[in-house]
Amino acid sequence: MIRIILMVLRNLHHVPFEIPKLFSYAKHPEKHSLEERYALIQKIDGYANKGGRVRIEAHGVENIPREDGFIFYPNHQGMYDVLSIIQTCPRPFSVVMKKELSNIFFLKQIFALLESIPIDREDIRQSMEVIKETAERVRQGKNFLIFAEGTRSKDGNHPHEFKGGSFKSAVKARCPIVPVALVDAFKPFDTNSLAPVTVKVCYLKPLYFEEYSAMKTSEIAEEVKRRIEAEIRVLTES
Repeated sequence: MIRIILMVLRNLHHVPFEIPKLFSYAKHPEKHSLEERYALIQKIDGYANKGGRVRIEAHGVENIPREDGFIFYPNHQGMYDVLSIIQTCPRPFSVVMKKELSNIFFLKQIFALLESIPIDREDIRQSMEVIKETAERVRQGKNFLIFAEGTRSKDGNHPHEFKGGSFKSAVKARCPIVPVALVDAFKPFDTNSLAPVTVKVCYLKPLYFEEYSAMKTSEIAEEVKRRIEAEIRVLTES
């Protein structure tokens, strides 16, 4: 977390201008389009990366579907994952997030601007409602990000089990599934270092409904994880 202090200190001259705007947008999101809100988040994210000595290296951006209404499924390394994807993704997306994050200062505002959905994994009924709501919004042309591991792996570049239930929204929406391989996304916030760091974000080729319609959600989870692990090996060896 020491890098967060560096990010703040090196961006104090931006704080009087951008942070009030962020909170204003979050308080009245209906007054601004999703594109406007996303552009503001990307701008602030860019300042934070530069100030924190974090470089984002993007791969496979051309694999992001041209039409909206898809779901990203990245491996989950830490709190920086979403910020690294925001910096590299040209298209706005929402996040299915743990309900605990909806009360954390700054993250609360970011997720509000993205129209994200909090999920209580201990509440089966609420989780089912989130699955239905996410699927419906994807059918309406919204993009989402879901962490299939459920929680961060805390094991560096080694993904843990991808849960089949995380793919129910995609199946209901019959939408493209976009695997995303993250490499070293745990380093900015989860290591006690201020050394320059490069985070790699790789968007893999989507799985379209025709490809996975006959598969069980557990099989989809295994296939997505397999593709991500294979890409991580390529990225870490390069």
